[in-house]
Amino acid sequence: MHFEFVKRRSILAHVSGAAVAFALVGSAWAQTESEPMRIGIIGAGNIGGTLGGLWARAGHPVMLSSRHPEDLKGLVDGLGPKARAGTPAEAIAFGDVVLVAVPYKAYPQIAQDHGAALKGKIVIDAGNATQARDGEVYGEVQASGIAAVSAKYLIGAHIVRAFNAANYKVFAQNAHREGGRMAIPLAGDDPQSVAEVSKLVTDAGFAPVVVGPLRTADSFAMGSPGFGLELTAPDLRTRLGVTP
Repeated sequence: MHFEFVKRRSILAHVSGAAVAFALVGSAWAQTESEPMRIGIIGAGNIGGTLGGLWARAGHPVMLSSRHPEDLKGLVDGLGPKARAGTPAEAIAFGDVVLVAVPYKAYPQIAQDHGAALKGKIVIDAGNATQARDGEVYGEVQASGIAAVSAKYLIGAHIVRAFNAANYKVFAQNAHREGGRMAIPLAGDDPQSVAEVSKLVTDAGFAPVVVGPLRTADSFAMGSPGFGLELTAPDLRTRLGVTP
């Protein structure tokens, strides 16, 4: 059985929300100076659509995914020529880096359906667990912390927690902002993977702040003092106690 990452009946709502968020970014684009990376995105909702658009405009090929990729034509057309649509399996195979941008309750199904394909991949884990939506998995997060639960379901992947600490509208409104870029906290155990994701954070129009190993991601999880901040990198380091 496959989890339907973007339910067919709600495709239009997702496409509309992501398109609105993408429009908020404005025209402050900068072409990436790093080598383009192929980015597969599991999901095609507001987070996936917003970040996919930012990366596509920076020159990175991106593939957003759904079990019904034909329904994503309007979304990918609006994100430019670097964007395309596929199934989740195709997005994983496509990506040098994979962004997981689905409701957290889907993680057990991702593990079942795609765990083997994700092993060895750099995975940007942008998920948050909420009580009303995520049921038993939310209970796991409360008991063990979200970093440990993500590691359980994305076992063997090079996980970097990032882009989970704010709403997609915040990302759309602050990308490439003037007067000091908005900082994005990151945490992961593999230094090379953290470095690659840091480049993607920069290319999306933000300032990466590496907080520490994966377990430190709990310091900027939903409900923590590090969540929902729109600070510059120096101010975020101070808030989280991170040494530059």
